[in-house]
Amino acid sequence: MSPALEALMQADGTPYSAKGVMLEPFVHQVGGHSCVLRFGEQTICKPLIPREHQFYKNLPLEMRKFTPQYKGVVSVSFEEDEEGNLCLIAYPLHSESGDSENKDPSADCQEPKSKMLKWSNKKQSPLLQEKENYSKDRPRNSRKEDKIMSYNRDEVQQQQAEVLCFSLEKGNVVSQIKHNPWSLKCHQQQLQRMKENAKHRNQYKFILLENLTWRYRVPCVLDLKMGTRQHGDDASEEKKANQIRKCQQSTSASIGVRLCGMQVYQSDSGQIMFMNKYHGRKLTLAGFKEALYQFFHNGRRLRHELLSPVLRRLREMQAALEACESYRFYSSSLLIIYDGDPPRTPARPRHRGGEEGDEDEPSDEEEEEGEEEGAFGFPRSSSTSAAGGLSGGGSGRSSHRAGEASSPEVDVRMIDFAHTTCRHYGEDSVVHEGQDSGFIFGLQNLITIISQLEEHSTD
Repeated sequence: MSPALEALMQADGTPYSAKGVMLEPFVHQVGGHSCVLRFGEQTICKPLIPREHQFYKNLPLEMRKFTPQYKGVVSVSFEEDEEGNLCLIAYPLHSESGDSENKDPSADCQEPKSKMLKWSNKKQSPLLQEKENYSKDRPRNSRKEDKIMSYNRDEVQQQQAEVLCFSLEKGNVVSQIKHNPWSLKCHQQQLQRMKENAKHRNQYKFILLENLTWRYRVPCVLDLKMGTRQHGDDASEEKKANQIRKCQQSTSASIGVRLCGMQVYQSDSGQIMFMNKYHGRKLTLAGFKEALYQFFHNGRRLRHELLSPVLRRLREMQAALEACESYRFYSSSLLIIYDGDPPRTPARPRHRGGEEGDEDEPSDEEEEEGEEEGAFGFPRSSSTSAAGGLSGGGSGRSSHRAGEASSPEVDVRMIDFAHTTCRHYGEDSVVHEGQDSGFIFGLQNLITIISQLEEHSTD
């Protein structure tokens, strides 16, 4: 174990040994097609894509507050545990001098491999539990099925629905969430790709990034695909045509943003809702506005105290992007995250920037009567009243103490830079001038829509 990786794991609270780190499914992934894995409480990892890796290593200073922190690179391999289950293990690299390409995976890892993966007679340990309820009595270190990413066909079929709602038992909601349907789909696809290549290759490079959800007990996450164009400059004609068609048939063309994934928790019904990108592509402008309303609604009232911090963050991001010369963030996403189970306090809300709210927040019961309409006055859809969210992977994440003036913990970040380009990328054949007008166009429209939602909530 390298000292650098060991230090990161200790800071992350991750159990470690000379055998490396067993990667777990990252249950709060709501969009994207790359498999995201949980390295530790504060760290996730995903397959290394050279262009994205280059972006993180050369990130402009003005952009750092709007992206996850980059933490390095590890080598990931398929192995068997003591019970014969298949699992993914992360090991340190010797160095990052050649980590932007995966030419010789066997040379990446300090730890020697005692065996290659054999695909026969392996135990299946499903991540999804039967029905809609999940075991909550197992200690964290013994949740073997949460770490082993093997799935049944029935489980894969369950994630095909574009919008799913699950009921949770009252009590410790946090401990009941073990997955979401989209993370399950991505893990299944990643395992299949690795399985197909297992005879030729057993090690892959993954980048380590900040886990943006770790501070929240019950993370509610919205993934928005930004910009009017999604294909990179190096896309094939087929890929280019496919991406153009998706944009034209969705809100990407009209407002520069479309829904790519969402998870929301509703405290009144104890339900969580998952909405995937296929549903997001079908949304009209009115449907997109309604989805935003659903995202900020906890089942009792609209969480309008979140809207001002989100708008402030979006405007700061817009100013930073307007200063980024020649960058194009094709196919990048915007994440909005907040806590679906915030600490209850009688104090007035204080925004993250330290500004006190103008008015005391009415109770859930006071606002419940006036929240029958959907966004901007049109009727609430059935999926709005049945929506829900997702709880975090652990308790005690909130930094607020009872009775303190608390700020709504809201985060807004850009993610996914596999198709990002700028003039500093010397190998690119196309050099763009000026700002990324498509991304900024999407930000402007998102700011307008959330501003209208804020105004509507105060009527």
